Amino acid sequence: MASTEVREISFGGGRFVGDTDPIMERFNASIAYDKRMWDADIRGSKAYVKALEKTKLVTTNEMNQILQGLDQISEEWSKSAFVIKPGDEDIHTANERRLKELIGAPAGKLHTGRSRNDQVVTDMRLWLRDAITTLTDNALQLMSTMVERAAAEIDVLFPGYTHMQRAQPIRWSHWILSHAVALSRDVDRLQEIKKRVNVLPLGSGAIAGTPFDIDRELLRKELEFDGISINSMDATGQRDFVAEFLFWASLCLTHLSKMAEDLMLYSTKEFSFISLSDAYSTGSSLMPQKKNADSLELIRSKAGRVFGSCAGFMMTLKGLPSTYNKDLQEDKEAMFDCYDTVHAVLQVTTGVMSTLKINQSVMQAALSPDMLATDLAYYLVRQGVPFREAHDLSALSPLFGSDVSLVWDYSSSVEQYQAPGGTAKSSVSAQVDHLRDWLKKQTQ
Repeated sequence: MASTEVREISFGGGRFVGDTDPIMERFNASIAYDKRMWDADIRGSKAYVKALEKTKLVTTNEMNQILQGLDQISEEWSKSAFVIKPGDEDIHTANERRLKELIGAPAGKLHTGRSRNDQVVTDMRLWLRDAITTLTDNALQLMSTMVERAAAEIDVLFPGYTHMQRAQPIRWSHWILSHAVALSRDVDRLQEIKKRVNVLPLGSGAIAGTPFDIDRELLRKELEFDGISINSMDATGQRDFVAEFLFWASLCLTHLSKMAEDLMLYSTKEFSFISLSDAYSTGSSLMPQKKNADSLELIRSKAGRVFGSCAGFMMTLKGLPSTYNKDLQEDKEAMFDCYDTVHAVLQVTTGVMSTLKINQSVMQAALSPDMLATDLAYYLVRQGVPFREAHDLSALSPLFGSDVSLVWDYSSSVEQYQAPGGTAKSSVSAQVDHLRDWLKKQTQ
């Protein structure tokens, strides 16, 4: 009987018989996209080797060799000189393989007591924490641009709309600030998410924790986390923080999509309230007279893109059993893409809002007497008529005196809304002051 030779290969720390299908290798690999976490991965490893040294699982000399090797790898990545090789399944195996090439045997001790399960989620939290800082700065810059524009153009009046119908005269600045306030809630939410992101999972191992005396408090301080995960199974298997971030991105871009939709309408010839800068517009390949608001259309479209990522990832999470499953590899592409998308949208929106021109005369001309019908009802209310009755009498009433002519003034109309949050100049000025103070606190 002919003998059959069976070759065993080491793969992912276990023992498998036969070669892995090359197609499966590519299907399984994440290095193509998770390589952007190279810095987070190195930072996590540098902290971890210090914890290993403290518990005497590596010598001080070995720790120093590992730290020096990791510094060299970091330099290679930063200079785009790092060479990814076949077999580099993910950023963790790539960095560890390169470390072994540089320092030899001590590199093999770095992974002692650590699993890629707690390693990857540590990398993701470090990466997302930095990403949130960047997005917060982007959002604050956009808000500042909007608030200062509102302050500068506070005397401009134009029609306010409900149901896409002309409703009441308002200030252009009031419209701007309505979107700035929504953005301030987005910033608040993002900071709340950051608190939940900034929890250390490293030291949780694959599922059961670590059998070694790893000082997780040392790891927390080294990596500047606010807290330490409570349960190792939860720490390695949950991606709540990614789902929250994807939802946040969806809601933030929904707000910006709404603003973009308004601006698109205002920029049409039918409205002509605003003109976009050429820097944020394109022409037509066929019709030379056209100026397309492509920046605004793309802002609007990106809301659908990030919501699709959010919904898709939630479906991935829905049916998973406890702890780590390979399905969770879907988390990184969704997280990266949503970050890239929101990062771009916030910057482009800032550019749009800082460069568009308003056509004040057209805005003023769009105000029409029928928009003051409510003001007539308010006039009667001030004469003691119940509002419901005044609403019906506003067309013609014996209670109208000679001073009713003051109603037919758009400036007087907006000035009656002096309660906090209203469109009177004093109210809008107060909103500007409030948001300026809020922005100042965010940067302290």
